[in-house]
Amino acid sequence: MPRTNSRIASEDMPSGIRPTRALSVNPGEPGTDSTDRYFETMLRAYKAPRPREARCPGIVARGTKSLIEEAKISARDKPPFRADHVGSLLRPPELSRARAEFKAGGRDGDALRESEDEAILGVIELQREAGLRSVTDGEFRRTSWHMDFIYSLGGVEQDEASSLHVHFHSDEDEYDYNPPAMRVAEAITLPETIFASAFEFLREHAHADQTPKLTIPSPSMVHYRGGNSSIDPAVYPDMDRFWDDLAAAYAAQIAGVYELGCRYLQLDDTSLAYVNDPAQRSHIVEIGGDPEHLHEQYIANINAALADKPDDLVITTHLCRGNNQSMWAAEGGYEFVAEALFGDLNVDGYFLEFDDERSGTFEPLRFVPEGKQVVLGLVTTKHPALESRDLLKRRIDEAGQFVDPEQLCLSPQCGFSSTEEGNKLTIDDQRRKLELVVEVADEVWG
Repeated sequence: MPRTNSRIASEDMPSGIRPTRALSVNPGEPGTDSTDRYFETMLRAYKAPRPREARCPGIVARGTKSLIEEAKISARDKPPFRADHVGSLLRPPELSRARAEFKAGGRDGDALRESEDEAILGVIELQREAGLRSVTDGEFRRTSWHMDFIYSLGGVEQDEASSLHVHFHSDEDEYDYNPPAMRVAEAITLPETIFASAFEFLREHAHADQTPKLTIPSPSMVHYRGGNSSIDPAVYPDMDRFWDDLAAAYAAQIAGVYELGCRYLQLDDTSLAYVNDPAQRSHIVEIGGDPEHLHEQYIANINAALADKPDDLVITTHLCRGNNQSMWAAEGGYEFVAEALFGDLNVDGYFLEFDDERSGTFEPLRFVPEGKQVVLGLVTTKHPALESRDLLKRRIDEAGQFVDPEQLCLSPQCGFSSTEEGNKLTIDDQRRKLELVVEVADEVWG
């Protein structure tokens, strides 16, 4: 059974550790005074005393050198890499037009596939030119990061009579995402390995110095989108059977992609980030869940799916608070889930958002055990302004007070295009962001 989460109040934390203050400055255009003020404010807000000796034995108190410099951290030869990225990338205009024509009936499936192939070949080169060692297909064959996969599971169908509702917002915009609801109408199965041909194309065209990475939604997302109310009680009068079948389907998916040569798999999971937000915990009640312990059920179910994971398959998870056209759906640090997330979830690494105050402080990283990597999502994909190199280095150093610096990597905070519309950046902006991640990682870790 998943253990009860015992969250630690700030007054129980080690002396000298305190939450960072909220930020009130928004970024402007690159090179403007408002952007400079934004980064300066970020830098001030994330400074804090550094009780590193207790957290990282063997690292002595520093003089003028950074924590990373003192620790003499080296590059990594396996994923997640020191410079990495989440997965989705902006669709080129030609692909967006091809998909629109396909939806309108003016292009058949073969013609769309040719456009996808061409775009993917281009984005493989973009990632290599940026200096990344991992490579994805940008999720170019999908309409969204998760629903294409979920609808491919046996037993799951679209419910055209109702819709999901997710409210996204930013400082400037808001958007109600209302796709058709999903319903579990039959027993959950895996009729065939999902995204098999997509991964095979990526594997065949990746360069020898690139590690192909496949991203899929975590098992949690099959439940979180509709909760118990989306599951036909005639099919699953006992929810334990549902969790068992879901874990079995995912175990079969993992075995299937492994047979295709996948050695780097990522489980994308918004639920484990959303539940940090009190408003989202209210939503859990509405869909018939236990807001205090649902994340523990999700973690136990993911572990069941990973029970037979091959030793040479690296599995990471990415947590985010929503990513739709530069807007988000939830806010809040990782404290609510941290002990169970880092202590119990049997993955090799965590891609975590830390690009602004929505994501909270680094303090929850104190629960990360040895042997797991934390990929710090410090470079935002929400706007085009480039982060300060000095800020990024200081924030990497700041995270190192709570987790061994050897366990840290760097990436953008989320994908650039979790939906086919993409975030409000250009492809050149995206390229510069990826290059910045690689360059800063090289400067920090070599």
